Amino acid sequence: MHRPFRLLLALSLSPLAALHAATLTLSAPLDHQVIQRKSRDLGTIRIVGQLVAGGSEKAAFEARVVVAGREGVWQALRGAFRAGTLEAMMEGPAGGWHRLDVRVLEGGAVIAQASVEHVGIGEIFVVTGQSNSANNGEEKLTPQTGRVAAFDGQRWQLANDPQPGATGNRGSFMPPLGDALVRRLDVPVGFIACGIGSTSVREWLPKGARFLNPPTVERRVKKLPDGEWESDGAAFANLVTRLKQPGLRGFRAVLWHQGESDANQKDPTRSLPGGLYREYLTWVIRESHREIGWEAPWFVAQASYHVPGDEASPDIRSAQAALWQDATALEGPDTDQLKGELRERNGQGVHLSRAGLVRHGEAWAEKILPWLQQQTAP
Repeated sequence: MHRPFRLLLALSLSPLAALHAATLTLSAPLDHQVIQRKSRDLGTIRIVGQLVAGGSEKAAFEARVVVAGREGVWQALRGAFRAGTLEAMMEGPAGGWHRLDVRVLEGGAVIAQASVEHVGIGEIFVVTGQSNSANNGEEKLTPQTGRVAAFDGQRWQLANDPQPGATGNRGSFMPPLGDALVRRLDVPVGFIACGIGSTSVREWLPKGARFLNPPTVERRVKKLPDGEWESDGAAFANLVTRLKQPGLRGFRAVLWHQGESDANQKDPTRSLPGGLYREYLTWVIRESHREIGWEAPWFVAQASYHVPGDEASPDIRSAQAALWQDATALEGPDTDQLKGELRERNGQGVHLSRAGLVRHGEAWAEKILPWLQQQTAP
């Protein structure tokens, strides 16, 4: 669990402060947290603090953002203060890492203060799908900019592989993607990862969704007495939880990379026809919108590659492209084109080599950046 930041001011600040010295603990924002910016230049910081052993209903709260060592002006916080807990919002400039300072005053004297050393206002992406959206790359990668972070559901941390929240324990494309976005946008980038290796789109359907033929891996589906199959809904429920964690409109987009486990299975009855793939992924996207209360954009990659000689499924690729064409999703990268030395085991595997992970991240950036620049145009 994240350890909150605490700073107890010396009792010698003033006679009044000595009478009312208190401890302020901040539980939001968290260290290394990235906050989704609302415009090109601004974002809203949610501040939650607990004031212990001091203060009264007359206590006043102020906050400032320290940008590149330059101290901003203290701003009065107009939030709620009940039972020792402060909840407030303040605007801050896009960029970071910034330092956030919060202080409590009573009778004009500071009685407590706390800081969060690394707060970023930038871009957040939820990354999901199967193993090539998770931690199955051949080598672990580390962001080079120092401004790419990941959220595990409780704490933020620098986005060193493996990414928290996704399956696998090796490398991902998120460090190079984050670096590419940071270098172009000059704001921190955050990832919320929840990909699950080997999953079919059928396993991502909401609980109780039914279908005729099961995927190759039956871990998240069950057979019904009438011979049909249904999803247990666990993957979808976890996805919804992760989508809700940053708050309403608290991330920029979902990045979906999946399709290999629905394409060209050894048992043909386990393969999924393209028409059903399109129907099921549309179902996942629309139900996720309903659950979280807003229509978050989804990027869908073209992904159906297995090994040399089994390099693409035209049926699945067409289904993925159809989602772009009917505006259900935005166009993600064509990762079936990542071959040879870009795949693990000298080109013989389905997962990506170190060079492949870097190229994968760059390919995502090439799709995201033009769209993102339209979203943030002044």
